Amino acid sequence: MTPTPATLPLHPVSFSVLSIRQIARPKPRALHRVSAAALYIRLKFFHPVRQSRTTSPTPIRCSHPLRSVPYRLGRTYPYVLPSCATRPLSTMPRRSNPSPKPALKPEQLADIDVKTPLRAQVNLRRSSRGLSATVQAEDVAEVTPGNMLGFRPQRKNMDSKELQEIKGKTKEEMQLAVEGLARMERRLRSATKRQKLRLEDETAVGQVPHSKSVKDENLMIKQQIGELQNGEQLPSPDEEGKNDLAKDMTREQLLGTEGESIEVPAEAPDISERGATRVPPVNSGYLPLPWKGRLGYACLNTYLRSAKTPVFSSRTCRMASIIDHRYPLMDPSQPEHSVKNRPDKSQEPSHERGQKFVQELGLANARDIVRMLRWNDKYGIKFMRLSSEMFPFASHPVHGYKLAPFASEVLAEAGRVAAELGHRLTTHPGQFTQLGSPRKEVVDAAVRDLEYHDELLSLLRLPEQQDRDAVMVLHMGGVFGDKAATLDRFRKNYAELSPSVKARLVLENDDVGWSVHDLLPVCEELNIPLVLDYHHHNIIFDSTQCREGTLDISEPELQARITATWTRKGIKQKMHYSEPCPGAVTPRDRRKHSARVLTLPPCPPDMDLMIEAKDKEQAVFELMRNFKLPGFERINDMIPNEREDEPRPPPKVPKRRQKLAVSVKRKRVPDEDPIELNDVGAGADDQVQVDTGREVSDEDYAMGGPDNRVYWPPGREDWLKPAKRNARPVRVADMEEVDVSSPTFDQV
Repeated sequence: MTPTPATLPLHPVSFSVLSIRQIARPKPRALHRVSAAALYIRLKFFHPVRQSRTTSPTPIRCSHPLRSVPYRLGRTYPYVLPSCATRPLSTMPRRSNPSPKPALKPEQLADIDVKTPLRAQVNLRRSSRGLSATVQAEDVAEVTPGNMLGFRPQRKNMDSKELQEIKGKTKEEMQLAVEGLARMERRLRSATKRQKLRLEDETAVGQVPHSKSVKDENLMIKQQIGELQNGEQLPSPDEEGKNDLAKDMTREQLLGTEGESIEVPAEAPDISERGATRVPPVNSGYLPLPWKGRLGYACLNTYLRSAKTPVFSSRTCRMASIIDHRYPLMDPSQPEHSVKNRPDKSQEPSHERGQKFVQELGLANARDIVRMLRWNDKYGIKFMRLSSEMFPFASHPVHGYKLAPFASEVLAEAGRVAAELGHRLTTHPGQFTQLGSPRKEVVDAAVRDLEYHDELLSLLRLPEQQDRDAVMVLHMGGVFGDKAATLDRFRKNYAELSPSVKARLVLENDDVGWSVHDLLPVCEELNIPLVLDYHHHNIIFDSTQCREGTLDISEPELQARITATWTRKGIKQKMHYSEPCPGAVTPRDRRKHSARVLTLPPCPPDMDLMIEAKDKEQAVFELMRNFKLPGFERINDMIPNEREDEPRPPPKVPKRRQKLAVSVKRKRVPDEDPIELNDVGAGADDQVQVDTGREVSDEDYAMGGPDNRVYWPPGREDWLKPAKRNARPVRVADMEEVDVSSPTFDQV
């Protein structure tokens, strides 16, 4: 039987030699129509299909460009040629096609003209990405064993040497292209770093970064690229003088049609950290001793928060939880459970039910204030900042609510205890509360937030002086490109506030854009007290007025002006103090507060000083111990992982079966009692100590126990929690059996 020739058209994007054994065997139930690019993939990777054993084998000579060997269509592996070479393109049908087309019979292969060339334009599809490309007819070249990358030869019958030269040249050009892109990326990173450092320098000296400075920087970068001026070429990215990627690109082509769309900055050497090279701060050597003021902390007590039943005033939730709790529980008679008793969304929702859920969280927060105040008083702390999250979403435009009347009684009780103990309470609205914002919605939200804080402090029903001292500390906020315009907006919005909010509002210098010298004039103009934050001053200050450090800011004339903003309204002055983390050099890194502070600022000795540190009350204890401040003798170290101020049930004794005593063959006296097993070895003077647990009253719960053990050393916050039961200590025997060089040694 004469073999039937069949030519397999291949696309020049082939990258490996096609083996006859790798020819595709489509399933006989469908005739696949594929693109020319997908043909090669299917020829190589499709699974074989079976053909009826009754089909007579017909040998076919496959005129493949790579090899021409007889391939016999046998019993199990026939080749069915796809019709992509002569038919329009279409997608491959799915396996679940209810009406599959039968496969071509071997005798039908002779009727197929497989030598028809490809169309002039063929749209190639890549899986399901929707990407397309265009293949020109003249770009289709014959694939040979020496031309597997699909290069179109300049002339026919090109020898292998010339083809290798083309390959080497193309490979070299690709390598140079990659190097050129890497060089452009490094230049762009260098320009970005220079702009970032410039902004940090302007921020460090108290200047406002303006958009013109960025434009000037871009202009300077353009001027530094001398090789791009007057249509010159980019420099070569290598040292050997090779042709680079942009050898034919002018400056206009590189920057785009408009000449300004892309900027390629010159590569700059690494610049040392600007924060570390700044002028050293000048600090004061004065210490406010003997101390007569009040030290305070913000919002959270770490000792009470880590108790078995936590005591804190910042419980919150998500808005989705408020919406979910508008629906009743599956079983209203039982307490809520995350799995067994969840809100039933098949029932009718109620807005009041969702508000009650979030209000209960606020009441729980307010009830814990009393215990926190009594704990502070026991250890000599008379100053605390209340959490702004005490009543979640109280100032929200949709889920917001008024605190009266549902929280009036609970807050009044907290105010009564604060008045009894002489405790000062303040608040600090968040960073998003900005009266100088150019956006109306931001200003409206800020006004609602200030009204909420004012209502919170008013419902405490504090005595007159304590109520006057209960202030709301606010930052000016963003600069928004123009400090003068921002101050004008602040003046306008401040004039529209209620008298109660104006009486409590005070301003604080921040660590982003507003220094003491920026805020002091407007505070004197609007009769607003100014809170001096020493830590913020060391980051943002007016270099024309003072230097970094605590010396210049403590000048008597400047301090007198700041104090006058408080005395004019009859409010007790307060200050803030914190320190940056060790090793912080940039302004951004130095904003982060350290866990504890090491010294006191040069403030008056009767100042109300708020210590803003991560360890909260422990930072206050650290100062009290270091400088022997009043009350330091009450503070003792904790027992690691053990609390004496929490109730503990008696331990459960496991029941063990007693072994029967071995009978002793001896004669006993008739009057002698039989010896029991439990009496063996027991003496009359033996005393057995039984752990009966520990009972703690509600008043003494989490108050430090009889020995006032409430202090934990720096970095040992793990002392607050019980030790893990599953942790087994490493024994010496285990260490001897383990090879030190083994990779599992660190895990032991």
